[in-house]
Amino acid sequence: MEGSWLPAIILMALFFLLLVFGLWIGVALILVGWIGLHFFTTVPAGKILGVSLWNTLNNWPLTCLPLFIFMGEVLSRGRLAEQLFSGLAPWVCRLPGRLLHVNVLGCALFAAISGSSAATCATIGKITLPEFKRLNYNEELSIGSIAGSGTLGFMIPPSIVMIIYGVLADVSIGKLFMAGIIPGFLMAAIFMGYILIRGFLNPSLTPTPASYTWRDRYRALPQLLPILLLIGVVLGTIYAGVATPTEAAAIGVVGALLLAAFTKTLGWEMLKGALKGSTVTSCMMCLIVMGATYFSTAMSYLGIPQRSVAAVAQLGLPPYAVIGALSLLYLILGCLMDSGSMIVITLPFAIPIIKLAGFDLVWFGIYLVIMSELGQITPPVGFNLFVLQNVTKKPIGYVTRVTIPFMLLLLLSALIITLVPDLPLWLPNQMITR
Repeated sequence: MEGSWLPAIILMALFFLLLVFGLWIGVALILVGWIGLHFFTTVPAGKILGVSLWNTLNNWPLTCLPLFIFMGEVLSRGRLAEQLFSGLAPWVCRLPGRLLHVNVLGCALFAAISGSSAATCATIGKITLPEFKRLNYNEELSIGSIAGSGTLGFMIPPSIVMIIYGVLADVSIGKLFMAGIIPGFLMAAIFMGYILIRGFLNPSLTPTPASYTWRDRYRALPQLLPILLLIGVVLGTIYAGVATPTEAAAIGVVGALLLAAFTKTLGWEMLKGALKGSTVTSCMMCLIVMGATYFSTAMSYLGIPQRSVAAVAQLGLPPYAVIGALSLLYLILGCLMDSGSMIVITLPFAIPIIKLAGFDLVWFGIYLVIMSELGQITPPVGFNLFVLQNVTKKPIGYVTRVTIPFMLLLLLSALIITLVPDLPLWLPNQMITR
């Protein structure tokens, strides 16, 4: 079947069928890859599987994945969210939109230590949403802002999605982390700008704030300084070339444990829970990475990426038309599957096309993260929507509706970094590498 698209169509249909039946994505990728090699090529599928899995795990940059996950687990089980709320509230209470800005800033700061969109959304939402309800804040804007801001867990480093992309695309994880900083805080600024406008046009959305003096604001700073210091040390060592991402992750773990001990939340039960949670999450992520690598190998033997590049080259599409087509594809896939699945099944096809169009792979990683963030809040499988449904006990249709403005703001963010590609690439180009 050389030169035929039939194997790719059969394998993709099989993959979606396996996901519908609830098979783990990593196992589904390995199974589909094995079937593709065994039935559509003459190469030994079993031997390729063994070599692929070993080469995937025998990868030093991948070591930072469980370390960053453990750091986030330790910090999320403490009183970090409460400290963020207490530390930020006095500084934003006089802005139009008032305490709703805590959702955005709290998610941005929590994202910098959790690496997870769902964890960011759930942890900050559990603290702020009951408080907003008590203060009679507009419910739709309260829920929508936490849904949109929760996606920052994917963009602001350290990001689990960036680590997976970096390993699969063979791109520097340190550069990806640096590339996510400016877009991440740009997105936070866009969200805050939207809240500012809504609050300015309709002050009744946010009640009269509590009265805070400058003395109260300065007293709130100690609530923020420890986490800001930890973020600065982890990302600063990577930027300065003092530490690799793996070494910075180890520093982050030590810092998280010290911070937990300082706030008196470190105990055996908390430590056991953090170890268990990080082990489960790390094993799941590693299984997905192994499956994705084997799946990519199978696709290469079948010649699918090469034919994809040839087809795009024959069409003669300009670079931005390629990005437009990919954006439409990712919007559709984001409605059908989780972000991890969307990334790993499209990379074998997308990366050769992106290289052909002349885009930087670090830039594409940031673009792909934004599309993954959209997948977190697009129905019917947007995971953040279900997280907020559980927190608020509201119907999923209601949660989806109030999130729509922030979906559009994410699309605006994707458009900005596409039109100004140097925006995410400036910091990586300045950093010192080891």
